Amino acid sequence: QVPLVESGGGLVQHGGSLRLSCVASGSISSINSMGWYRQAPGKQRELVASMTNGGRINYVDSVKGRFTISRDNAKNTVYLQMNSLKPDDTAVYYCNTEANWGYSYWGQGTQVTVSS
Repeated sequence: QVPLVESGGGLVQHGGSLRLSCVASGSISSINSMGWYRQAPGKQRELVASMTNGGRINYVDSVKGRFTISRDNAKNTVYLQMNSLKPDDTAVYYCNTEANWGYSYWGQGTQVTVSS
């Protein structure tokens, strides 16, 4: 098991910034990648950004140049720095880890609301 605890969501104006954090615990050594997904009302959950243990990073096209994912392995934490936020970024953001044997773990979600 890899429990995940997220923080950092909130309400921000169009063009503002937020930083999300996600701390992992438990079977840390089984983690292969960490990332962030989001789900807006009436839409499917989508990958926002992910980062493997080897440092390979993937972003959804809509956030490239605005969002930055990073990891602090000493703190078992993954961050998502979100700049130039838009109303379309409004969603519940979920931390995710992909671990050995195909296991996937999810945080409880944190709401991000961008006002126009």
